[in-house]
Amino acid sequence: MTRAPITVPSPVVADELSVAVIGMTCASCVNRIERFLRQADGVSEATVNLASERAQVQFDPTRIDREGITRAIEAAGYDVVPEATSESIDDPSVGARRREQRALLRDGLIASSVGLAMMALGFIPGGFGLSMEQLNLLLLVPATVVQFGLGGRFLSRAARGLRHGDLTMDTLVAMGTGSAWAYSTFLTLAPATAVAAGLPLETYFDSAAVIIGFVLLGRWLESRAKGQAADAVTALIRLQPATAMVRRNGELREFPVAAVRVGDQIVVRPGERVAADGEVIEGNSAVEESMLTGESMPVPKEPGDRVTAGTLNRQGSLVVRVDRVGPDSTLAQVARLVDRAQGTKAPIQRLVDRVVTWFVPAVAATAAVTFAAWLLLGPEPSLPLALSSAVAVLIIACPCAMGLATPTAIMVGTGRGAAAGILIRDGAALELAEHVDVVVLDKTGTLTRGRPEVVQVVS
Repeated sequence: MTRAPITVPSPVVADELSVAVIGMTCASCVNRIERFLRQADGVSEATVNLASERAQVQFDPTRIDREGITRAIEAAGYDVVPEATSESIDDPSVGARRREQRALLRDGLIASSVGLAMMALGFIPGGFGLSMEQLNLLLLVPATVVQFGLGGRFLSRAARGLRHGDLTMDTLVAMGTGSAWAYSTFLTLAPATAVAAGLPLETYFDSAAVIIGFVLLGRWLESRAKGQAADAVTALIRLQPATAMVRRNGELREFPVAAVRVGDQIVVRPGERVAADGEVIEGNSAVEESMLTGESMPVPKEPGDRVTAGTLNRQGSLVVRVDRVGPDSTLAQVARLVDRAQGTKAPIQRLVDRVVTWFVPAVAATAAVTFAAWLLLGPEPSLPLALSSAVAVLIIACPCAMGLATPTAIMVGTGRGAAAGILIRDGAALELAEHVDVVVLDKTGTLTRGRPEVVQVVS
């Protein structure tokens, strides 16, 4: 009897990808993107960080690629920053974040200015001789421009979330300002009906515009905080010079670092930073490696020794044969480690994300109860009081500090550590550091100031 051969399944090859995501505003957005990614065929795990605005995805490359991951994020209603090209070491997400910051600041200032101007106009005695009906018609145009122009991003994102059954912070802003604008528009276009119903003709156009402006300015401050926290990775990348002196066919020519290839010979003059990892083949010098090792004293280098991109050549000239470039360099690997640490979630953050999932629905329900209570039990006219109270409940919850505070703190901690030469593996390690009682250093010189100092002068 012949036995059938036993088939051993081949192990699943897992790959990891980090992509920059545009358009997230709160922890509800994070949960939504993670859900869509985990439902994609071939994705084994997905973690999205609101502060770094990046998604860390583990996937099977035989079943899904970057384009498939991008489609999953776009299906959730968000955009992905294009992948960096080989001609530039700059992160495209940095430019996208700066453009978003400029747009938020511009739109926030305009909306706030328009809203405050409308508010001031309403307080002017006599309103320049205009009746209330005429003043409301005058305010309708700028209020509509602010509501659907500058504040259109809230409406579109709220509608996109509702199509998939999700409530986000944009939903709260859209409901609050939209209700104020719609009620005010009714008073403006049907004043006779409003008066017959006993409603005063006082509109909320100015309040809706000011709220949109202040929320946009708050988003700008959040974006600035996230950008500053993410500067640690950018600072590491900037340690690598933009150009390198390459010796080819006996001639020295300056090339962009992206054009340097394995096997090239680069010349590093005194005072310059090494452009790529490699082996010294000519020259003698001392190279400062404190950015990598923390060692404050320059390390002597001679033919046969290795040098690392980003380290500083202090004395003589060196000729280096390149053996690692781009993403394979030590500096790029350190930057990826810091980026991955900033993108991870601490255990407390996972708890916060679960709470925030129910936060927006709870706020919407509270606003509905508030509106009904004031409408039924409040003094006459009860409708304006009910509307203003419900809008206040919706707007007061919009910043969503719960979902942003923890990841921002992790980014700041890991970023400051990287700037000081301390690499933190992930958010969980940072959280557990609170319980550390003893720190053991494995060798003398691990903990230094990064620079020598004079301790004694002998004449």
